[in-house]
Amino acid sequence: MLNTISEKFHVWATGWRVVILLIAEALMAGFVMPAAAGILALAANNSVLPLDMMFFYTPETAFQMIEKYGQEGRAIYTRIELTADIIYPLIYTLFFGLLISWLFQRGFKPESSMQKWNVMPVGGWFFDLLENLGVASMITMHPAQPALLAWLTMLSGLVKWAFAIISIGLVLVGLVRALLNGFRKQAAPTGAV
Repeated sequence: MLNTISEKFHVWATGWRVVILLIAEALMAGFVMPAAAGILALAANNSVLPLDMMFFYTPETAFQMIEKYGQEGRAIYTRIELTADIIYPLIYTLFFGLLISWLFQRGFKPESSMQKWNVMPVGGWFFDLLENLGVASMITMHPAQPALLAWLTMLSGLVKWAFAIISIGLVLVGLVRALLNGFRKQAAPTGAV
């Protein structure tokens, strides 16, 4: 399955698609998600950060934060997690997957094993969705405090951030390699089909 996704990313990796996804990413990261966080902050009286913006927390911290959001804040946060924070991971996964593919096509030979690393953002997407579902579930279950769910949600978020950092690292590697090659697309070996 990951090979199929990698191949699709390479096929879809055109300059104009990367630019369109860059614009969508910028809109989501620069406007939609901050606006959603602002709405949550107003509803929760600026008391705490969203759980999914934290690298680490204990179940006790999670449940204290969920309590501090208040009823209105919890309702808003759940809606954000199940709408905008479902759409945003799709956008950044496609953006980073296609950007890495586009850069690696210009920085590495087509037969290089590096070409398969373009699927790294998919891991971030998967664990981001698990984290979002965990946060929404904990909020929905309030005042219950399922510690195992809190730990799994926090660990999903931690793994999400790890995939995000690796993906950014891959973009930087691809950028350097593509720059060294003058951003010329690498040709397939002679005689290859």
